[in-house]
Amino acid sequence: MRINPETVERIKLAADIVEVVGDFVSLKKKGANYSACCPFHNEKTPSFNVNPVRQIYKCFGCGAAGDSIKFVMDVDNVGYGEALRYLANKYNIEIEEEEMTDEETLRQNERESLYIILNFAKNFYQHQLQHSDEGQAVGLSYFRERGFSNEIRQKFELGYSLDTWDAFSKEALAKGYSTEILEKAGLLIPREGSSGGGYDRFRGRVIFPIHHVGGKVIAFGARILKSESGQKANQPKYLNSPETAVYHKSDVLYGIFQAKNAIRQLDHCYLVEGYTDVISLHQAGIENVVASSGTSLTIEQIRLIGRFTPNVTILYDGDIAGIKAALRGLDLVLEEGLNVNIVLFPDGDDPDSYVRKVGAEAFKTYLKKASKDFITFKTEVLLQDAGNDPFRLAAVIGEVVSSIVKIPDAIKRQVFFHRTSEMMNVDEQMLISEGNKLVRKQQTQKKPDRGFSQQKAAPEGPSDLGSFSDGFTFTEEDIFEPEPAQTYEPPQKSKLYYQEEAFTRLLVLFGTKELEPTITVCQYVLGEIEGIDFKDAVFQHLLTLFRENLNRNYVPPTDYFLNHHESEIRNLTIGWLTSKYELSELWSEKYEIYVPFEADVLDKTAFINILRLKKAFIEEKMKVCLNQALHAKSEDEQNSVMSEFMFYKGISMAAAKELGSVIG
Repeated sequence: MRINPETVERIKLAADIVEVVGDFVSLKKKGANYSACCPFHNEKTPSFNVNPVRQIYKCFGCGAAGDSIKFVMDVDNVGYGEALRYLANKYNIEIEEEEMTDEETLRQNERESLYIILNFAKNFYQHQLQHSDEGQAVGLSYFRERGFSNEIRQKFELGYSLDTWDAFSKEALAKGYSTEILEKAGLLIPREGSSGGGYDRFRGRVIFPIHHVGGKVIAFGARILKSESGQKANQPKYLNSPETAVYHKSDVLYGIFQAKNAIRQLDHCYLVEGYTDVISLHQAGIENVVASSGTSLTIEQIRLIGRFTPNVTILYDGDIAGIKAALRGLDLVLEEGLNVNIVLFPDGDDPDSYVRKVGAEAFKTYLKKASKDFITFKTEVLLQDAGNDPFRLAAVIGEVVSSIVKIPDAIKRQVFFHRTSEMMNVDEQMLISEGNKLVRKQQTQKKPDRGFSQQKAAPEGPSDLGSFSDGFTFTEEDIFEPEPAQTYEPPQKSKLYYQEEAFTRLLVLFGTKELEPTITVCQYVLGEIEGIDFKDAVFQHLLTLFRENLNRNYVPPTDYFLNHHESEIRNLTIGWLTSKYELSELWSEKYEIYVPFEADVLDKTAFINILRLKKAFIEEKMKVCLNQALHAKSEDEQNSVMSEFMFYKGISMAAAKELGSVIG
């Protein structure tokens, strides 16, 4: 089925770009627009811009651009239809559909089919929990024993899978879903040696749906409850969906959809290990919490948290052995620039059990009292383990320093070197020197993999690192500025290209504006460049479009290009509409300095654009003349060409004088 055009138009009108993007990243007001770190590439300085007036976004780092629908398509990696359905659901718009042709049905995105069957499975498991005898007796009893209210069960869409071989798959097949899509979604396990059929993956278990940041169900976690002897006794306590086209475990945090608003509002995220930890804390009113679902923390999960806050507190149970193993992996969090704190619970307790034991208020008080920054926590744990053994103490220094040098912020590094020197009772300068050694060693190890014949030399000794008087001595350039992976450089664009772009931009953004009554920008500038065509194919296409429409007394508005069917034209328009910088309001409000906007001086802007374009166009002709003169077969031919060259030269100099250019 295909969504009809009227419904598509209602969705476009209802979707607010700030709300849509804000569901996936933490936006901050910046003048009239909003900014954030881009969700499409890794960055620490925001270059992602959202324009609420034009309802568009643009990243100046990776070039991503579009509207609300394009954003959902890119961030979720879904097709156009699924993006529309997501927005329709968000804004409670009833979808009216039309029949698709057989060819269109075949082209339907497999990912969309997976989302549909996973949502069907979620609804099935919820229904079994609430309405089947087995679900109520086993699943519902377990959740009530945990203290999960009906509201919390609905919030996390908890369910139950019947303890039979094929209860779910039989229902799904009866509704028209194929065995193939059930297998691809990880819901059906095919029988070995069988040409068809299989059995349900999650049997006799309570179900924890796993949502991605936008709210779609992408996988399931399932916990077994019965501990009978025989085959069931050998099954794992928890069972997760396998990797699929829509589920990659290393990219996902359990509870991120339910927690993202609280994380953004409180500017803080609690990270736990299991599903029930997350749900119990939500039950206690602590909603800014997510879980790594028992896996080692990955760089993708860290960056997902970083979309909403730089502040993370990791909640551990009292298992010191497990904590020591996890400490090394937390350096990744430091490298991403996040501020990491650790809370350790008493032996035998985890966040779930502890909050149920002491209650919500006492739990919150404990979090504040027991929270320690990661470097301090790591130092204390390793020092306690080392005792008075000098060799182990030396190893502890190396471990702690190796974490400190991962911190991108120079001021934070200096603070932690100072604090660590006091905790270990060692000279601060010695720690700094050790940090420099580690950095030089890392640089040396990375060099063979760069793929360059010439590399920046690593510092040979203290003299190369500058003075120690300012604290931590290696610079951002020495450590944190990555070198390119290859020597490829994009081709240089000519001066004419940039003038053609500036001229086309003027037409697209201001073509309909009037310079004086009945004279538009489009009429004026096109009348001044008759006989000139553009070299760039896209700009020439747009120039021709304006010329042909002007002959029919019509000038296409900016919105026409903003919604153009060609993505290249759409992206160019978005780029032209989006300013990388915002003018401070203090210029006018405090200092009474009034800066004219481009729209205020269109007559001057149009005149300058025409002159610059003609000058660049003439200079291209001059280059042709020089080339012809070099290859002239006779003196007369050469003189003729040079005469033409000097004619163009005179025009160029006149244009330069008018523009106020400096001529050599």
